[in-house]
Amino acid sequence: MDLVIVTGMSGAGKSRAMQALEDIGFYCVDNMPPKLIPTFVQLCMESNDEKDRVALVADIRLGEEFTSLFNILKELDKTKIHCKILFIDADNEVIMRRYQETRRKHPLADEFDTPSLAEAIAKEREILLPARQMADYIVDTSNVMSSQFKEKIAKLFLNNISSTLKIHSMSFGFKYGLPKDADLVFDVRCLPNPFYVPELKSHTGLETEVRNFVMKYSQSKELEKKLYDLIDFLIPLYMTEGKSQLTIAVGCTGGKHRSVVFAELLNKHLLENGCDVGVFHRDIKR
Repeated sequence: MDLVIVTGMSGAGKSRAMQALEDIGFYCVDNMPPKLIPTFVQLCMESNDEKDRVALVADIRLGEEFTSLFNILKELDKTKIHCKILFIDADNEVIMRRYQETRRKHPLADEFDTPSLAEAIAKEREILLPARQMADYIVDTSNVMSSQFKEKIAKLFLNNISSTLKIHSMSFGFKYGLPKDADLVFDVRCLPNPFYVPELKSHTGLETEVRNFVMKYSQSKELEKKLYDLIDFLIPLYMTEGKSQLTIAVGCTGGKHRSVVFAELLNKHLLENGCDVGVFHRDIKR
């Protein structure tokens, strides 16, 4: 049985994550008290409905019960259940804006003498820090559109979640901010930019003419070789460490040309080497 515990910051997108998981076949339950999880899992395993992929939300709404989640997960580790933690995060400013737009009340808002959304968010982040540190997967939704977020969650869990290491190659634009869920970040702004070629400006790195332009330069070919050497050296080390997810981000100025080319090339290289991979272009449609 595969079990995903979905947690994270309020307003970061846990509900949308659950919808995406449900769409790919997970049986989803929202805000289950941790002490009920072992019993619920056992019932699912004994069920005739073949509930072999289950996702549960456990977050700050549980109050003091939330801290018991960690002990429950340690108990589950002793079984044959593959349990992974998915942490959904976002910048504080983004979360504040979302609450202001929806006019909803933060779960911790009543804990302060004066209503302060900023204090509530800071307190929640402090409480959830151990869960973030334990997480197998961290997804930051600050700069991700709704359709992209759903696609990202689906790609993350379409394969068996017990796989040793899932590697994501991501392209992004530095002008839109660094991806906070990236483990490794590479900057390819040093390479010739197709943006300044009139016939290539409106195209993307997914197209042959842009890829050919970027890769015709000797410095691009040399960077590609050195990037492969470094990644091939690091992957076994991450696997030995027991890491479940590795996100490799490649950035250029706008996230449409050079970074896309290199993210695609890296994904192809890893696929050819038998890795469990996925590619994601965060800013290609901006």
